[in-house]
Amino acid sequence: MHITATSYHLTKQFALTISRGTHSRNENLWVRLGDEGIEGWGEAAEFSTGQVVQTTSQYQSHLQRLIPVLDPLSPWDQQRIHEVLTEQGTPSALRAAIDMALYDWRGKKLGVPVWQLWGLKPHPQTPLSVTVGLNTPERAQERLEAWLNQVPTPWIKVKLGSPAGIRADQILFSTLQDNSPPHLRFLVDANGGWSLADALEMAEWLGERQVVYLEQPLAVGQEADLKILKKWSPLPLFVDESCWSRSDMGRLAANIDGINIKLMKCGGLTEALAMIATARALGLQVMLGCYSESSLANTAAAQLSSLVDYLDLDSHLNLSNDPFEGAMPEAGTLKLPVGWGLGVQKKVAAP
Repeated sequence: MHITATSYHLTKQFALTISRGTHSRNENLWVRLGDEGIEGWGEAAEFSTGQVVQTTSQYQSHLQRLIPVLDPLSPWDQQRIHEVLTEQGTPSALRAAIDMALYDWRGKKLGVPVWQLWGLKPHPQTPLSVTVGLNTPERAQERLEAWLNQVPTPWIKVKLGSPAGIRADQILFSTLQDNSPPHLRFLVDANGGWSLADALEMAEWLGERQVVYLEQPLAVGQEADLKILKKWSPLPLFVDESCWSRSDMGRLAANIDGINIKLMKCGGLTEALAMIATARALGLQVMLGCYSESSLANTAAAQLSSLVDYLDLDSHLNLSNDPFEGAMPEAGTLKLPVGWGLGVQKKVAAP
């Protein structure tokens, strides 16, 4: 099989601020895997969790070392390909791009969409949430109103964990909730921005305001404190940065209610599918999330949407220059495109 890759810059319509900083643009990698006249597509997005940073320059450098090893293999050799990626220490986002390209190629070869390869449902009712980042209350309200004009969903994720402290978080959240239609449902993600004491106070405060769940309240490295927070929190607790793959789930399961699976973090659809099965066996809820992905990677993740409880796949909806066309919001969820493989199409101006 023949592998090529092209980098491209993505620009957000609205910059996104979380507890660790502000992001307005991203450089991602479009991976194309060709064999037998068919081309499978994947995307590797740059991202940072605070402790781990992965960049497109890393992906490109690593891919140059991988290509001579992978070229003799067939897209059907998925087990061997995954062994090579593991042996070579491939960054998780690049593994994800190659993995989704394999599924895209396989679906196109067989003439079926990827979801059908697993026997899943094509039109899930899983709710799509859209994200409002840290900002002044006035600017956050403007962002929420822009989302409501763009996407027909009542599910709003609010980023908290402000460096200014939990009083600033309370003012921001109250402004959004108090000035919003009553049908909206609010979710909160602190991105590890709180101490245990702050998380305990905020969990109670947000619980009184009917928040649906609380995501990553504590920083990576504070997982032991989740036991205390779980005991006293009226809200379900989800983890994101603390959970990368199945290997993390066993030690976390007793003190959480759910996990946020991201393809860039876990390494692709194969691991995501396994994580969903493991989460269900452990009695955990599941969310599908994203970093700064285009329609390509988010459409890949959405192939699994009938298996999960929440969809946080909104990054492509905040781009001014998405190179691809794929899953789009409809009736409060994401509607998968019609077509073989991932069903993603390239726009005319794509790289």
